Amino acid sequence: MKKVTYILSLLLVCISLTGFSISSLNTSSIKNNIKSVELDNTTIDWFFIPNDKSETPEINDKLTFKLSDYNAIYTGPKIPNKKSLYLTFDEGYEEGYSNKILDVLKEKNVKATFFVTSYYISSSPDIVKRMVEEGHIVANHSMHHYSMPSVTYSADVFNKEISDVETRYKELTKQDMPKLFRPPMGKYSQKSLAMTNDLGYKTVFWSFAYGDYEPANQPSPGYAKQHILSHLHDGGILLLHAVSKTNSEILGEVIDEARNKGYEFYLLP
Repeated sequence: MKKVTYILSLLLVCISLTGFSISSLNTSSIKNNIKSVELDNTTIDWFFIPNDKSETPEINDKLTFKLSDYNAIYTGPKIPNKKSLYLTFDEGYEEGYSNKILDVLKEKNVKATFFVTSYYISSSPDIVKRMVEEGHIVANHSMHHYSMPSVTYSADVFNKEISDVETRYKELTKQDMPKLFRPPMGKYSQKSLAMTNDLGYKTVFWSFAYGDYEPANQPSPGYAKQHILSHLHDGGILLLHAVSKTNSEILGEVIDEARNKGYEFYLLP
């Protein structure tokens, strides 16, 4: 704490000598950034322990910090007297299935959150614009899809991974990107969560995912449908990949059967 106080004092003295007003500084932000630098950067892989009891899955119980301390979530809000689900898709590149997925979502009147990389925005601008026009959330999945703890060595490099996506999104849509971030590959550290939070972002993990991310090694539609439906729970955040042919084929049935089980789909806040 003495070190932090000394650094802040030195910084404020230097700024005052240049003629800037101390009142113009966001000292809270400065303190947060200094604290973030000192945090543990050990890489952690996101995981959850699934169950077939329609209950929220357990997660890593060895963490030495609370996810909520850094505005990180893996389940969404629960809606009184209803069972809620939050449908999300990760979009790093296009395999030709996103428009079909959007067709199904439109037909079923379901809104989803799409986490996109810089490359995806540049290579598939028409799809991104369609997502926005049809009421979906397009959120941040980083510029290069790096493990975020690997770039915490430099605030400039780390921030660029996030800000580049923001910039490209605004250039394309003329809108500000919603402040939701999904860490690539689910890799994070206490330090990377804090640095993400310092940028005003909520980190969004998930409480359901499965092996749908290899286009050449897709699960069978029957297995995928059964697996998804047997692991639903109130407040669940479902991670699906839009490069999945299987997902594009079963999505409509999954939505219908989830609704038959009493669930409804909502957008992440």
